[in-house]
Amino acid sequence: MATTPAFALLDEQPLKRFHVRAMFTTGMGVFTDGYDLSSIGVVLPLVLASFGVAKISSLQSGLLAGSALVGAAVGAVIFGALAQRGRKTFYGLDVALMALAAVAQIFATDLWTLIAIRFVLGIGVGADYVLSPTIMAEHANRDDRGKTLGIGFGVMWWGGAIAAGLLLLILKSAGVSPDMQWRIVLAAGAVPALSVLYLRRRMPETARYLARLAGDPGAVSGVVEEVCGDQRHTVPDVDRRDFWQVLFQYSGPILASAVLWMLFDIVVYSGILFGPSLIAKGLGVDPAIFSLLMSVVFILPTALVLSLYALDRLGRKPTQAIGMIMAAVMLAIFAGFHDQLTAAPVLGLIVFGLYNVFITFPSMVSGAGILGVELAPTRVRSVAQSVSVVGGRIGASLSAFLFPLLFGSIGEVGVISLLAGTAVLGGVLTLIIIPETRGRSLEEINTEELHGAMPAYAAQAVGTAD
Repeated sequence: MATTPAFALLDEQPLKRFHVRAMFTTGMGVFTDGYDLSSIGVVLPLVLASFGVAKISSLQSGLLAGSALVGAAVGAVIFGALAQRGRKTFYGLDVALMALAAVAQIFATDLWTLIAIRFVLGIGVGADYVLSPTIMAEHANRDDRGKTLGIGFGVMWWGGAIAAGLLLLILKSAGVSPDMQWRIVLAAGAVPALSVLYLRRRMPETARYLARLAGDPGAVSGVVEEVCGDQRHTVPDVDRRDFWQVLFQYSGPILASAVLWMLFDIVVYSGILFGPSLIAKGLGVDPAIFSLLMSVVFILPTALVLSLYALDRLGRKPTQAIGMIMAAVMLAIFAGFHDQLTAAPVLGLIVFGLYNVFITFPSMVSGAGILGVELAPTRVRSVAQSVSVVGGRIGASLSAFLFPLLFGSIGEVGVISLLAGTAVLGGVLTLIIIPETRGRSLEEINTEELHGAMPAYAAQAVGTAD
């Protein structure tokens, strides 16, 4: 009786309950990421008032908004390396760390304490940015990989952002004191994190890790049977290539994914972190209402449609390139007609809303961590994803630290124009520096043989597994 390679069997499985459960389990961590990283933007005025800060310095503003982002870069590096010794081994530590740090924010007594706590929170976020996309990609089938990553990461992230704004509005309407409002909003990030802790510990290790790195055929068969049923299959060989040689061989696409995530985050985080407090203020809109309006009306519906119909049909490259270039057009319109749009806030909200529609396109690709996990083989995938995440966190941190300074020196119009140029660059580079991965297995994308793990160009890079 003929047998099928285990990875091919997993790739050809239809979307089933296992994939949906994995999408929820990984996605709730990203929901927490979105909640934690965006909540500071909607409560920033309350934080400053609570600590008696009449005028915040650019450094303090950048640190408060960006400390979690810097922490995320640190967490990505640490857990990217750890995940080479097991994806599931460290899965759950990320959300546990996020939960503890979220609760600790209640007890912050000044800005500097809150900054330090959010740095620790960011370490958990960075860990999740590496572990969750890596695990979901390695479990997914090839035809629905974009869909599961798009919904699990792109959609769920914005779901977390919406939850933060909604909770603040509920607390305000309930008459909760402003000092407690921001503390409750920030601490509530522990709830979604803890909700999936048990599920994460129960999730099976990925078959690709077990075959390529752990060399455990029995465990591979167990995962294949759980996903596919009792079907005859062969287990791919251990990948014994030298880690550093493989990392070097794939450094081009890995760095490309990092650069594209960096450019995307420079643009998107300027709006996430400071849109509710600066752009909304210019339009005369309450920060929480502004954040909810952008997320519920413009972003979330777009994210759902793109995840379901674009990523696995249109492809990663067109989705990202179109989105970046059209987002630049909307930003250019906002900058060019700034005075007219601020004088007519409804029109201003529509233009900025359309920008949010188009910036959601790349948030389903680079922002969902798809490129980092698809453009590197299992041998180095978690480290490749950590490099990609660090690229994104550099971009987000640049927005957090430089946006307030630039806003004060070149004004709102100058900053928005600069972001438009950055978006154009990201769109053009997307068309040039990455391949299309839609509908292809992870092994095909990375030219791995199912049984040899030996791409032709890497035939000399044989060593022992780390």
